[in-house]
Amino acid sequence: MSLSADMANILSDAKKQQVIALGQLGWTLRRIEAATGVRRETAGAYLKAAGLAVRPPGRWGHPPANPAKEVSTDPNPPAAAEPATPAWPPRPQRAPAASACCPYRDLIELALARGRDAMAIWRDLVDDHGFPAQYASVRRFVVTLRGQRVAEAHPVIVTAPGEEGQVDYGGGPMVRYPVTRKYRRTRLFVFTLGYSRKRGRLLTFASSTQRWCELHEETFRRLGGAVKVAILDNLREGVLTPDIYDPTLNPLYRDVLAHYGVVALPCRVGDPDRKGKVESAIGHTQRAVKGLRFESLEEAQAYLDRWDARWADTRIHGTTKRQVAATPAPCISTAVSRSSTPTTARRPAGSAARSRSNGTARASASWIRPLGSSSASTDARARAGATRSIRRINRRARPRRR
Repeated sequence: MSLSADMANILSDAKKQQVIALGQLGWTLRRIEAATGVRRETAGAYLKAAGLAVRPPGRWGHPPANPAKEVSTDPNPPAAAEPATPAWPPRPQRAPAASACCPYRDLIELALARGRDAMAIWRDLVDDHGFPAQYASVRRFVVTLRGQRVAEAHPVIVTAPGEEGQVDYGGGPMVRYPVTRKYRRTRLFVFTLGYSRKRGRLLTFASSTQRWCELHEETFRRLGGAVKVAILDNLREGVLTPDIYDPTLNPLYRDVLAHYGVVALPCRVGDPDRKGKVESAIGHTQRAVKGLRFESLEEAQAYLDRWDARWADTRIHGTTKRQVAATPAPCISTAVSRSSTPTTARRPAGSAARSRSNGTARASASWIRPLGSSSASTDARARAGATRSIRRINRRARPRRR
């Protein structure tokens, strides 16, 4: 049996393309094995068959290890010097001054009852009431009211600029739905760049493969480019069949990412820490809008964009120790034009291939619109779909005639 026939029996075509794409990014065989579950020998055979150089394992590309510290061989080392005792008397303790948060105690207690944290409360006080003090004052006051919380430890994954982005859905704020005129929980779409921690945050009511790809497209347009690898969860919009070894990607989502040169890398089942950066970003955003209600999706998105530009991008990140907006370029790898259309993701005319999303069939990529175009038609389709869903639910809820 030939080498090509033997490899064809091992991996599917989608997994083979994924391994080759990661090899083109310069990943080592060990890293490809950890990310995809494909053995190094198999991945190396595919890369060699595709004419790619196999990157050797070890500390290739890393700086040399630090030399060993010098050790003194003196049998009588000098004794450590005693710390000097200050000659001046200690300062007298002053009586604690009243907190600057005391005039705003009722507002702070009301915000805490709604579930908002100290940072969100401080931002609201600065924006709406001209609060003169710093965040530390609000944090101390909140700790006095509810007590100190213990922080949890999480692993840190370090990536190169423009290499990786993590994407996921989360629960958004309550927004009045235009069809029923009742408040409805939105979906929060977050795309986090692994190096700079810059985030793209978008709100939506609908959830489908089409909307999922449109949110990626809008995020790439906002960020001005795309990353090399997209880490995602096993949600239906991106992964049709979750599997610990060989997950099946949604064909429409795979084709759209291929147009922008992005490789989709689903997390393994039961391994949510692999996309901890976007999970942290979702929690950070949810705390900022918790307890708030908006009359329209545009109003909620405007509030989120203002908060992102004024507070999220200017804060000092706890891991990188620098401002998110001040991270040196390049933060993303591929420039995206406003007029670009993913034509490479389209299938030939007359093709019968279709992709499924939430149990429904949809055309492969005929809906894709150019970057920067209006989304009014998308919103109209979403409202029409919601109306049909409500009617369908009402019909099912009617009692059957006997």
